[in-house]
Amino acid sequence: MSLLEKLDRAAAARKAQLPGGIGAFGIPIEAIYSATEARIGGRKILLLGTNNYLGLSFSTECREAAHAAIDAEGTGTTGSRMANGNYSGHRALEAEFADFYHCRSSIVFTTGYQANLGTISALLGKGDVALIDGDSHASIYDGCILSGADVIRFRHNDRDDLEKRLRRLGERSKNTLIIVEGIYSMLGDQAPLADIVNLKKQYGSLLLLDEAHSLGVLGETGQGLVEKTGLNQDVDFITGTFSKSLCGIGGYCVSNHEQLDQMRYVSHPYIFTASPSPATIAATRAALKILSAGTELRKRLWQNAEQLYSALKNIGYQVGPQPGPIVAIILDSPEQALAMWNGLMAANIYVNLILPPAAPEGKSLVRCSINAAHTPEQINYVSQVLSELYAKLH
Repeated sequence: MSLLEKLDRAAAARKAQLPGGIGAFGIPIEAIYSATEARIGGRKILLLGTNNYLGLSFSTECREAAHAAIDAEGTGTTGSRMANGNYSGHRALEAEFADFYHCRSSIVFTTGYQANLGTISALLGKGDVALIDGDSHASIYDGCILSGADVIRFRHNDRDDLEKRLRRLGERSKNTLIIVEGIYSMLGDQAPLADIVNLKKQYGSLLLLDEAHSLGVLGETGQGLVEKTGLNQDVDFITGTFSKSLCGIGGYCVSNHEQLDQMRYVSHPYIFTASPSPATIAATRAALKILSAGTELRKRLWQNAEQLYSALKNIGYQVGPQPGPIVAIILDSPEQALAMWNGLMAANIYVNLILPPAAPEGKSLVRCSINAAHTPEQINYVSQVLSELYAKLH
């Protein structure tokens, strides 16, 4: 099979999943009105498929900070952090992330994807072991592949399976990096962090926790699962992204290990990528300040999440194992998921469609993302539409 024929095969598989040319992926959003509303195809749409968990994308503080940074420093750095792209704002944000997590130091990356790619590939090498949750994000898988380490998956959130694999590694467990996520992006469930910390201590491994979807969502100050569980000092490396609760683009890694700064000299995604723009850094600094003091925003987010989660369970839908900002409806087939997605779009509601192989266990998902800016009336409307669709689809 030629290189181009491989792409043809991928296109044919996608067309088979999306009959009739349905454009469920990459839909152009023609205008953004707020954190919860946009225009798609000439219609005003309720956005229920973003990761804008605290609703900060239209924050006055963040927009003003971004404008000021553009005026003062221009639109981009045009260089990597190792070259000319290391502005004072980048270092200031790193210091603020370290202070936020009460950690020794922090590194800022250009994307959240690269935060995992760069951290994992710098920590691991040939002969080492990456022991990862089976539902890990693609950036985790790709970081492991780039590292050249041996990759072993354990069953999703299964403490016993993790221990079995650590035990089989023997002395190699001391050269093992366990990688889990605070909140998993497909079903919205949380890692059993206390169990995982106990195992990593027992077997002498290191632990990396990806807080991409839990930053701003869990914990008194929004640090994530580490703060909710009180295990801040027991996790070796924490990665995360600016593109969810912080409403920007970029990523970070924080740690109490003094060796973290050495990653700047060995991490290819850090060394060879242009650094984040001044506007992105300035807006992220403003958002992090709001996030750390934003208990009211988290309270509203969780009220909305629990309202929708409870409504869907009462209707009869199969949903993820616990409420949170990601509320996934689990369906048996792509056909069911497509019918629901189309029904929601017809009612001017945008959600995410997740089909195999991205969805776990061969299922299909209609994935709703809740944020603090949604109103109870909007959540009620979504619940009403989904109740009507349930009657049609079952």
